[in-house]
Amino acid sequence: MLPDMGIEKLQKRAPAKVNLTLKVLGKREDGFHALESLMVPLDLADTLTFERADDYCLVCDTPGVPVDESNLVTKAVRLFQQRTGKSCGWKVTLVKNVPHGAGLGGGSSDAATALLALNELEDAGISNEELAEMSASLGSDIPFFIYEQACLIEGRGERVTPVNIPELKGVQILLLKPSFGVDTPEAYRRWAGEVALPGVDYTAQSMPWGEVVNDLEKPVFEKHLFLAEMKIWLLAQPEVSAAMMSGSGSTMMAFLNDVGRKDGGVADLLDRARTNLDPTLWGEKVTLV
Repeated sequence: MLPDMGIEKLQKRAPAKVNLTLKVLGKREDGFHALESLMVPLDLADTLTFERADDYCLVCDTPGVPVDESNLVTKAVRLFQQRTGKSCGWKVTLVKNVPHGAGLGGGSSDAATALLALNELEDAGISNEELAEMSASLGSDIPFFIYEQACLIEGRGERVTPVNIPELKGVQILLLKPSFGVDTPEAYRRWAGEVALPGVDYTAQSMPWGEVVNDLEKPVFEKHLFLAEMKIWLLAQPEVSAAMMSGSGSTMMAFLNDVGRKDGGVADLLDRARTNLDPTLWGEKVTLV
């Protein structure tokens, strides 16, 4: 039976993220890796639309995205049902704009956004801290997305501290993703035996808000040499002030300087990247929010 009162329909954005810093501090006894990371949401986002229904169901037209119990949105709904006893009779339509396997946290953001939406729709009154604690069992990145702002991430991802860094607002980045993805668990498994490739600069790069650095570049670049080539090429371009892999990859991000932000600057950079690197590259200019 359909509920008689309350919101009939709700649409929410599920933003992508980038890791401006990603430091791997070591392997923990539980098998996860200890991390320290500054994560920031983007204006690039999936959308989730919730409409009242007899029972929960998930709809997504994007090829390759499962709509069964393996989807993180469904896992989030099941967790919410278990913790609250709510029936959660909603049809959820997921529209994907964040590419899969990109290191941008698309699936994790979808799950966190589902929890935030259900908390509102079901009038559950759960605090962000409790939602973050709940979501940690679903994935290491998910607690970050509960807070909907820049955060310092520690532990295996479950320790989340919102931070206010005014210099980050409005920073523009060109994201470039090749046709292949990177397996995140494998990237962390390879971290202990990482080997630096000659000619690749892995050191921290200075920006107005601090440094950008990614400790997963060595293990990922060793297997995916093309990503190392992308970084070297991007750092040589006049529109780019810094370049780095996003999360565990395979997306590379180019921080745009004044030249890159001008009309036509980023479009020209993207055209050259497709000409010189890979004509099938996915590219998107995004803004930190």
